[in-house]
Amino acid sequence: MNNPKQRPRILIVDESRMARAALIEQVREHYDFREEVNGEAGWQALVLDHSIQLVICALSMPMLDGDGLLARVRASRLARLRQIPVLMIASDNEEAHQRAKELGASDFIRKETGRTELLARIALLLPFGQAQDKLGESSGRHPDTGLPTRQQVDMQAAQTLSYAQRHQVPASLLVMAFDRFDELREAHGDEVVTEMQKRFVSMLANKLRKEDCLGHYSDSELAVISVGTPYPACEVFANRLREAFAVAKIAVHGQRLDLSISIGVTNTPVDRVASAATLLSLAGERLKIAQQAGGNRVIACVEKPLTEIPVPRLGHAIDLIRTGRARAVIPHLVHLGKEVLPFLELLEREWKLGLPMADIRSRILDREHEVQDTRQA
Repeated sequence: MNNPKQRPRILIVDESRMARAALIEQVREHYDFREEVNGEAGWQALVLDHSIQLVICALSMPMLDGDGLLARVRASRLARLRQIPVLMIASDNEEAHQRAKELGASDFIRKETGRTELLARIALLLPFGQAQDKLGESSGRHPDTGLPTRQQVDMQAAQTLSYAQRHQVPASLLVMAFDRFDELREAHGDEVVTEMQKRFVSMLANKLRKEDCLGHYSDSELAVISVGTPYPACEVFANRLREAFAVAKIAVHGQRLDLSISIGVTNTPVDRVASAATLLSLAGERLKIAQQAGGNRVIACVEKPLTEIPVPRLGHAIDLIRTGRARAVIPHLVHLGKEVLPFLELLEREWKLGLPMADIRSRILDREHEVQDTRQA
């Protein structure tokens, strides 16, 4: 067991002696450190040295590169290693950056990142790696999904809000669930609904950062606790989750299910609440409002009309059509038609397809006026 008075230890893995020395110079006043020259040596250090609480790792290294080390860490049978924060040194290669993100990198820095920013990133990641370790060691797991129960989520929310207030950073809470959950259970049975929820959890886990906490708000509702996520980025993320799920291919006995989710979002400091419990309950209340308004929507911190289903992004609208959900796009044809009009005009100008552009523009304008008249009536 680690000495509680011992400073957190950081493992720095980079083949460049100068790069390691520069990082050590930046962290040595606040953290203990250990340095290794390649991924293989870094892996051995992680297995043997239980005092390491965070890794800073280069992408390109001999013997075992950063991607290889990251893959081993996230696939480890040891919860201590699976959940350890890994701060990757990003390269200019966008493909390599994306690959590391998909493998489970907690965050990225660049070689030119200054001391103040580096220490801030480390301070942000360390408490949540430690909290995840405690949750992993706890027996408070939901029997169906293996996720933390509501009691654990309440504890994590309190820790997150306390940290956010202490360090003056934002924090976000999302509470989400299937729309028409009782109808799904009645139509397909508990076993099928449990399987759907497991698939949802799997999809959701792949979209979260390692320092985010995913757990149960209730048996049928999930909560995500995220530190460092400002508003409106948390609302944007919630809508992308909603959109991704709308086109996910979830089938029962070969038949694809027409599923949707709704999400309630809260954020501090936008939502001025006194406690984590209040912030979490507010997210739950917003979920209920979203579902009562018809579902397939996000209710967040800034009040918006509930009368309309959110307009999908053009790419998402195309995905909906491809997956057989064109009816979800039809209410938004005016908005999407105006958005795609410049592309149609370019096609006509370059390829001379004979498209009746004047007629298309006129029809879109007429429909827009009809919609406005209906709303004002």
